[in-house]
Amino acid sequence: MKLNIKTKFRSKTAFVLLTAATLGITLNSCNEGNVLDLEPYNSISENAAFSTADLVKLSVTGLYNAAEIGIYTGAGRGYPFGAAFVQQGDNRGEDVVNVATFYQLTYTATYDPTTANNVYYWSDTYRLINRANIIIEGVQGALDNGIITSDIAADYIAQAKFFRAAGHLELLFHFARPYNDTPDAGHPGVPYRDFAIQTAESLALAEAQGRNTVAECYQRIIQDLNDAEDDLLSKADRATEEGSTRGGIVRATKEAAIAFKTRAYLHMRNWPMVITEGVKLNTAYTLPTDPNTTFSSGYDNTESVFSMEHSENNNPGVNAALASQYNRRGLVVVSPIIWRNPAWLADDERRTEGGLISTTSGVIYTNKYKDATNYTDPAPVLRYAEVLLNMAEAYARATPSNTTAALAALNQVRNRSLADPATQAYVSSDFATPAALVNAIITERRIEFVMEGRRWPDIHRLQNDNLAPVNGIPAKVANGTPAAAAYTLGTAYDGPLGVDAVPYSDFRFVWPIPQQETNNNPTLAAQQNPGW
Repeated sequence: MKLNIKTKFRSKTAFVLLTAATLGITLNSCNEGNVLDLEPYNSISENAAFSTADLVKLSVTGLYNAAEIGIYTGAGRGYPFGAAFVQQGDNRGEDVVNVATFYQLTYTATYDPTTANNVYYWSDTYRLINRANIIIEGVQGALDNGIITSDIAADYIAQAKFFRAAGHLELLFHFARPYNDTPDAGHPGVPYRDFAIQTAESLALAEAQGRNTVAECYQRIIQDLNDAEDDLLSKADRATEEGSTRGGIVRATKEAAIAFKTRAYLHMRNWPMVITEGVKLNTAYTLPTDPNTTFSSGYDNTESVFSMEHSENNNPGVNAALASQYNRRGLVVVSPIIWRNPAWLADDERRTEGGLISTTSGVIYTNKYKDATNYTDPAPVLRYAEVLLNMAEAYARATPSNTTAALAALNQVRNRSLADPATQAYVSSDFATPAALVNAIITERRIEFVMEGRRWPDIHRLQNDNLAPVNGIPAKVANGTPAAAAYTLGTAYDGPLGVDAVPYSDFRFVWPIPQQETNNNPTLAAQQNPGW
């Protein structure tokens, strides 16, 4: 059959736009003449999509376009990994302030099953997952037909499994309760899609599947990431393949799969496995001495593990690109809540004007995303600083607690930003209990990753925690531009707060399965999150 860029099934679970939907954007990845000689770029048969080595490669490249741009009412918004995941992850937490209307429903927890940003978070992520599954099947067919070699096929399938795992993990953060909500994680997760939806028959199978448990989802995420680690190219080999240093940053690598496992195991509270995976990367990355380097040299630095590449002609656009939303337009600002946290020292380099922050009329904006003209900044999906802090927390939570190793990993991140590490670095006497150390690590995560979308996943996993508990969604500064006086350092911020906390018991803690999904999918309609 022909696969047109407008073709899709009724159910939002399907979104079978296939890789053909990206050909018009990513033709520069292969020989354009060969593509256009075969079929019109917006109408290509399933068989043709995997009929030549160039077209197979182009289909795999389409995965990255699907991950970085997404669809939002006909335009790009950066779901699930381009820009919107950063903005949603920030605005669900308390360490930013939304000053406009773009993410106000997210910020104030006033969304419902029809809220566009939530709907497209679900549908674009499943669209990406379905493309991954189509590529797995198509690449296997190309291998069987002798079109590509076994080594190339293994790497392509591993890239697809990498995105399949990352996509499901992201969905769990928003549409399911955390791993420790039940003793065996047997509560509802999300449907783990591991087959391509291309026909009415496969659609029927998908609709009958329903939600896997959270435990089942994580088991399959880890298996996909293990498979990806086995078959992906290393970052050095990926960079050589791509012909530039950025290849090892913006394409899935063996190291990126390992790093994602530290994230997944952290949410599973499997502390030994966080450490086991993390130590594999001890010599693979280093932190630049200047914390601004990772962002000023986004495609060529020693810290970025995996980022989503953007170019002048291929980015989420003015209504989504991070440098547009956070920099040029200033629609989201740093919250006084984190800015005035006493653990963020006044002379910390992450406060340097023109480095990672900029100040306008006394209000603090992020300057992590530099290119406010062409929006070419990569979206930071995972940095080595996160791996180190994942390990620091796992060491601190171990039985018995390994304070020495935890402090070493924590200080490796924090010290590079301190004015005088010799006197300001943390030492064991600063923490009377493992709980105190864990709380310091969590606070360091808030400082280090502010405006990178990582706050919500931490809020999510820390519900009912034994050492650093968070109860629901914390209260926030009121939607709108804070007063300049709210940023005055010297004491912790103590109000006013204009957005009430949402208790963990409240149904709004998790997003609803979108209405347009439940309208078409009776199995998921019966499994809607309670309260919605």
